[in-house]
Amino acid sequence: MVISKDKVVSVNYHLSVKDSPDAQERFVEKTDAANPLVFLFGSGNLLEAFEKNLKGKKVGDTFDFHLVAKDGYGERMDEHVVNIPIDAFKGEDGQVDKKMLEIGTMLPMTDQQGNRLQGIIKGLTDALVTMDFNHPMAGQDLHFSGEVLDVRDASEEELSHGHVHGPGGHHHH
Repeated sequence: MVISKDKVVSVNYHLSVKDSPDAQERFVEKTDAANPLVFLFGSGNLLEAFEKNLKGKKVGDTFDFHLVAKDGYGERMDEHVVNIPIDAFKGEDGQVDKKMLEIGTMLPMTDQQGNRLQGIIKGLTDALVTMDFNHPMAGQDLHFSGEVLDVRDASEEELSHGHVHGPGGHHHH
């Protein structure tokens, strides 16, 4: 069985990134046989360019490909680094939780349209918090290598929910 739309795919991968075309690759993450990446192919849950590189492969096939930043998590955008008044971080008691506001902390935020965003605190003054809403891997070239472990048909339930159920997949509680 080959990887195609609506198949449940299990892969092991190793990901490293380059911060610029001339930089050395640095390791980011990898999976192992006990905890592979399991996903519903073609459901839009993964990077489109990642899936394109796996299409048509079958169990036992290996892969090794590079994605430039624009095909990965996009280029870094200066306008995604914003200063937010420190008052926006006040809790219900009217106080700012200083423990929460540390440089390097990732915070879930909501914009005026109600979209959920993840931001990393990059700077701090008495009045402003500088947050970077770029994806942590924005502006980086990605290098994936690995192996296809399993390909199977998705169940009706998985297709209707748009994600994998059971071992390695999404669990409903």
